[in-house]
Amino acid sequence: MLTLTRKPDESIIIGDGEDQIEVTVKEIRRNQVRLGITAPNHIKIFRKELLDRENEACAGNITHMRRPSDFD
Repeated sequence: MLTLTRKPDESIIIGDGEDQIEVTVKEIRRNQVRLGITAPNHIKIFRKELLDRENEACAGNITHMRRPSDFD
């Protein structure tokens, strides 16, 4: 993992060309950092905790699925 230090209104650039993503530190307050993200429309941006929660829910559903042999 690359760890960088940034101050408010400073940015990092991820990628290059048409798929370039810019992440800007907008505000720092106590234990929260506000980020601004500029990315092409085709790139989806998710908050990790929400994606993890969704993946866990999907995994839980899969373990409860019935197999065709269960219907005999």
